[in-house]
Amino acid sequence: MARGPVAFVLGGGGILGAVEVGMLRALFRTNIRPDLVFGTSIGAVNGVLVAADPSTAVIDRLVRLWASPEASEVYGDSVARQLRRFAARTHLHSPRPLRKLLERELGADTTFADLRVPFRCCAANIERAAEHWFDTGPVVPAVLASASVPGLLPPAQIDGQHYIDGGVVNSIPIGEAVAAGATRIFVLQVGRIERELSPPRRPWEIAQVAFEIARRHRFARELAAVPDGVQVHVLPTGGIQPREDSPWAYRDMAAVGRRISRAYTASRHYLAQMDR
Repeated sequence: MARGPVAFVLGGGGILGAVEVGMLRALFRTNIRPDLVFGTSIGAVNGVLVAADPSTAVIDRLVRLWASPEASEVYGDSVARQLRRFAARTHLHSPRPLRKLLERELGADTTFADLRVPFRCCAANIERAAEHWFDTGPVVPAVLASASVPGLLPPAQIDGQHYIDGGVVNSIPIGEAVAAGATRIFVLQVGRIERELSPPRRPWEIAQVAFEIARRHRFARELAAVPDGVQVHVLPTGGIQPREDSPWAYRDMAAVGRRISRAYTASRHYLAQMDR
């Protein structure tokens, strides 16, 4: 096995991000720890907690967090109420529950310099129409910006600039880990890249398929460009069901435990085979 800096790259995917907790459990139980952590969207939420506490204790913390009422409150309104509100604004949900959750877990004044492991998170800058990486300053606003899914949460404003979900520009940022000098990269992805795409049949599926093509294209391009001497391990989810990735699946907290368990079992098996 190659030696050198180990990077955890945590991709976006909303409620499907629970699988990353199972993957993290498998990594920590195999005694694999990160020297660098990169996150996009929900991967930034999971990743910043790992960077703050890169020990096995963070797994129990993440499991409790994902199963908590506070997590449900992030997208907690009824569908009817959401749609009524959507008619008068650009988003369905308030960012307050997610901000409150992050401040409770990290502390409102925590900065990137306070984290135990170097951490970076990706967002899309509206004014510059560009990818933006946060690695200095307050952590909570940066992670909130990275996770501001268009249509679900409003753009986050930081220093006069507006940011939306990093998944729009770089959903699984392995290239950033390579550029930072990582020689072993463990990719924690939510499972969409494991599934074959099919032509859209409903109006909302058109945008889903278009976004998925863009996301997978960049990931495939960056994976193909990984230089010799750098190992990339894409951890498996154990499979996700189509209903778990429907337009409203991001609100389904009931399947969290199953997703974590499936991903742990599949990733633990993968890591055991990797060591042979």
